[in-house]
Formats: sequence, structure tokens, C-alpha cells
Amino acid sequence: MLEVQVPVLSKHTVTDPDIESISVSGHGYLQTSPEYLMKKLLSSGSPSIYSIGPAFREGEMGRNHRPEFIMIEWYRVGIDELQLIEEIKELLDSVLGSAPYTELAYREVLERAQDKTLEEDLRFSIACDSLKPGRFVIRDYPAEKAVLARLDERDPRIARRFEFVVDGLELANGYFELKDWSEHLKRFSIDNDIRLARGLPKVNIDNEFIEAIRSGLPDCAGVAMGFDRLLMLQIGETDIGSVQLF
Repeated sequence: MLEVQVPVLSKHTVTDPDIESISVSGHGYLQTSPEYLMKKLLSSGSPSIYSIGPAFREGEMGRNHRPEFIMIEWYRVGIDELQLIEEIKELLDSVLGSAPYTELAYREVLERAQDKTLEEDLRFSIACDSLKPGRFVIRDYPAEKAVLARLDERDPRIARRFEFVVDGLELANGYFELKDWSEHLKRFSIDNDIRLARGLPKVNIDNEFIEAIRSGLPDCAGVAMGFDRLLMLQIGETDIGSVQLF
């Protein structure tokens, strides 16, 4: 696997209505993740790649969040999300020690939230906090939560997306990556509709990314993992600030 370093600054950013980017006057945005840039590399013929570097998100501050953090992100060409899940288990076992993993469906996790009146994403986050102790792999996300994951060909109501939660900490989010450029455009447009409904600014779609996907993203699975959170788990800390030097 090849290590790559991608720019921190880019003229484009993500449309995801649940993520706010930090803009830099005259330059564009600080990247919320290296995902788009790494997929441009994959579409141009790169082999499997990984990146370890800073990511930035506006307004994220708390016990498990900071506006700047370190992200490990990698893409394996020629495998699906099930194979990648097994690779992540091996990584976590090597860093945290061996332990069993429990698989749960998204709806099973959501049902654990006691307050059913809360907005779904908040209910899901609260339910993830309750998944402790232990290591959990969440799968079978509904199609509307696919983000950039493919839908299951056998059941298009289900997205081929997964998440790892360790001792109540959301650690890694991954997909069997979407290859259909037109579906990307459709999802980005829906994102912007949601943003406008929430009173958030519309984000210009990265057409260079669309053209890269259109040229041919290979079959691959990818995952983003919070390095700071992994370190928290390894040394037993409960606040992300305790593993960041500044």
C-alpha cells in the first residue's frame, strides 16, 4: 500500500449537511477529510493508498471532538467492505489487544436510544455512546444514510456502509465505495437541499471530483479512522484534549 500526502487546502469541500467546513479567505477550505483527493488519485490509476494527516471541521468541540484532529484514511483496491472490516479488526487487535466483536444493524443501535423524540442522528449518536464496554461493528445502514457508499444490489434499501464503535467511542466509518458519478451528483444535490432547508449555505459541487469518478474509480473499499480517538482507547483516556499536544 502506498502512503500519500494530500493538500490541506482545497478550493472545494464536502456538501454533507452534517459537516461544516472551515473556509480560508482567498484559498478555499481546510479539508474535512482527504477523501475526495484520494479518490481522484485512485481514479487516475493509483494502487491502494493511505494517508495520515490533519483534518478540520467547524464548530466541533467537546470531549471527543476538536476543530483540528488527525485522520487515518485508506482505500483498498479490489476488495469490498466485508474484507475491509476484517482488516480493521486485525489493526485494532494489534493496537488495543485481541477482543471479540459484536455486529449490530443500524436499526438495532437506534432502538437502544431511550428518548424517541430526538432527531434520528442525535438518537443514533447517543445510542453509540451506550455501546460499552466492547467492540461493535454497525452495518445495514438505511439507503438515506449511504453518504458515498454503494447500495446493496440485493436490497437497495440498505447501504454498504459500516462503523466501528469501541467502548462507546465512534472510531471508524467506511464504505464499499460508490462508483456511479451520476449518483454522486444526485446525492450532492440532495445534500444541498437539506442544507438550504436547515438555513446552511449551499456548497458548490466539486466537478473535478465528479469528472475523476466518471473517468473510472476502481472497485474499492475505504475507511476513515480518528487517530486521536484510537490513541485515547490505547492509553485509557476519556478526553481527546489529553492526547493532543496543543
